Amino acid sequence: MKAFLDSSVLVATFYADHEHHAASIGVFLRFPKNDVCCSALSLAEVYATLTGMPAPRRVSGNEALLFLGDIRDRLTLIALDDREYFQVMEASAAAGLCSGAIDDAILGHCALKAKARAIYTWNLKDFQRLSPVIALRVKTPERP
Repeated sequence: MKAFLDSSVLVATFYADHEHHAASIGVFLRFPKNDVCCSALSLAEVYATLTGMPAPRRVSGNEALLFLGDIRDRLTLIALDDREYFQVMEASAAAGLCSGAIDDAILGHCALKAKARAIYTWNLKDFQRLSPVIALRVKTPERP
């Protein structure tokens, strides 16, 4: 797997007027499905973000589902099993991570599971605080 896209890239892909839209959609479309992935957790994060935005940016659940279908069609979805989830929690506790950092740890471990060479995000610090094996793969999408 060449690339892992986090939720911040996917949300920016959705909104055509987002400051990072061009670079995000560029990386979203750049790779064939067998070379690009996201976490199954990202589907929930994207849905929650799109449907939870303040008006007028909020979209309906049905509109969000259409985009989630595009994500599922275009990207390989990666999920952790129960043993892997528990290992992420153990590693997170040992590293002193808590709260929302747990979601980032899950995403990072999904990227490792997929053997992604690059983790694309607009939230660099969120992933750089994780283990070096994850942090060294983090980058922002390139501007077209």
